[in-house]
Amino acid sequence: MSASQKAIRTLIVAALAGAGALAPAGAERPELRFEPPPVPAALEVPAGHRAYLITRAYGTQNYVCLPGTSETGLVWSFLGPQATAFDPRADQVLTHFLSENPDEPGVARPTWQHSRDTSAVWAKPIAASTDPDFVAPGAVAWLLLEVVGAEPGPNGGEKLAPTRYLQRVDTLGGQAPASSCAVLGAKALVPYEADYVFYRAH
Repeated sequence: MSASQKAIRTLIVAALAGAGALAPAGAERPELRFEPPPVPAALEVPAGHRAYLITRAYGTQNYVCLPGTSETGLVWSFLGPQATAFDPRADQVLTHFLSENPDEPGVARPTWQHSRDTSAVWAKPIAASTDPDFVAPGAVAWLLLEVVGAEPGPNGGEKLAPTRYLQRVDTLGGQAPASSCAVLGAKALVPYEADYVFYRAH
């Protein structure tokens, strides 16, 4: 995305947030409308799906120092994300982390849990891109993920239940440290930001 496109998008988000802040108490806030950002062809969501939620996540990509091969010695290995995500009105809507998928016993997957009804989805990456025309220098890859597990909240909440695919786009930071990994078990929490776009079937 070009600098001008990002500037326009920032202004739109700010206007939406301002509209919500200025609404009278008790009034319905305007419905959020948005177009998902352009992505490399490999990250396009299959036909028959539409974006229904976009969030901006702030947190860390976490790494742990583990043995590699005999040639590499100790290396930084991905441990999982830890982030909080907000909608364009700046309301917290999600937390993002790594956890075991109840539909795949013993398998940990990236997880998104709704902050209000605690419904959750688990997804697996099915495509990635580091195309420099899209991905900023030093940023983690953009991803297309497919949902492989879902759970309602304890009171039956299903806000995330419709999700079939997600995109991780507009990433900043988050890459493993460039410095060598010297202490077994050491951890590195690398700040990052990303947009997560949620898609449901039409």
